[in-house]
Amino acid sequence: MIDHGIALPAYRLHVVPAVVALASPTWQREVWLDPDRFEDLDYTVRVLFDDFCDADEPLPWLGQSLRSEEEVELMARLGTAYGAVQDAVGAAARDEVYLDSPGWSAVVSAAARLAQVLVANDQLALSRSHDAGRGGTAGAGPGPGAGPVVSGTDGGTTGS
Repeated sequence: MIDHGIALPAYRLHVVPAVVALASPTWQREVWLDPDRFEDLDYTVRVLFDDFCDADEPLPWLGQSLRSEEEVELMARLGTAYGAVQDAVGAAARDEVYLDSPGWSAVVSAAARLAQVLVANDQLALSRSHDAGRGGTAGAGPGPGAGPVVSGTDGGTTGS
C-alpha cells in the first residue's frame, strides 16, 4: 500500500484518538457518559465528520489526515456504520442511546479495524523516518525511494 504522507499531521493527531475512542466501549461508557469529562460522542463525531476528516466522504482527506487508500476505505465503512445508527436512533439522541443501539457493535468493529490500520501505518512511517535519519517525525511521508506502506493487518508484507 502506498503511503501518501500526511500534509496535516496536527489533524491526524485528532483523528487517531477519536477512532480509538470509537473502538473502545469501556472508554465510551467511562468517559463519554461522565458529565465531568469534556469528551463525548458529539466531540468524537465532530472530529471525524466535520473538523479533521469526513467519514461520509473521506477520499479528499487522502494525503491530508489519512495516509492510504485502505484508511480511506475503512473510514468510509466507519461513516456508514455510524450513519446507520444515527438514522436508527435520531441525531439528537443522548450518547447512551447510541451506545445501547443494536447497531453500535458495527461502529465499534469498524473503528477497531480502522484503528489497527492507522496505528500500524503511523508506526511504519515513524520507523522509516527514523531509519532514514530524519529524526522520526510521525507526520512525515515516506522518504525518497521508500516502498509502499502496508498496514500489516491485511495479510500483506511491508515493502522497502
